[in-house]
Amino acid sequence: MKDTNDDLSLIQQVAELHDKTAFDRLVRKYQSPIRRFFLHQTLGDAQLSDDLAQDTFIRAYTSIGTFRGSAAFSTWLFRIAYNVFYDYRRGLRPSADDLDAARPAAAGTDQSLGMDVYGALARLPDAERTCVTLQLVDGYPIERIAAITGMAEGTVKSHLFRGKQKLTAFLRQNGYS
Repeated sequence: MKDTNDDLSLIQQVAELHDKTAFDRLVRKYQSPIRRFFLHQTLGDAQLSDDLAQDTFIRAYTSIGTFRGSAAFSTWLFRIAYNVFYDYRRGLRPSADDLDAARPAAAGTDQSLGMDVYGALARLPDAERTCVTLQLVDGYPIERIAAITGMAEGTVKSHLFRGKQKLTAFLRQNGYS
């Protein structure tokens, strides 16, 4: 509850006083989770993830006056990130083969596993990848994923079920049990 009150106080300072220091505190608090979200959506493209995260925070700053507090600030911010990513995807739709070709060859086992996971994620439709990473990586419950994506909870559950099945099948085909 303290985090929520801190966020609300900072949001109020930004919205009413245009306090950039308060916004900087929000950015520092949420930068890593937002960037991690983008890393998984872009299949490990750190530069693109940083660019998308920056776009997210710019949009959040310019529209912070629209935040009503009906959901947690982090949910509102992830919704902006979700929209930024899908705006980006509408303009550029690389195939899974393009994404595989853009990745460097793996040097070691840990890196190899990461490449295989990104390879598996690349084969998921955007909605499935988003739901799967928000749940398995970020630990969000179905209700929160629904709020972030704007999908019905039943739709989120379907995307999770199908996405997890596809990930499991891909990883098994590539020697993981």
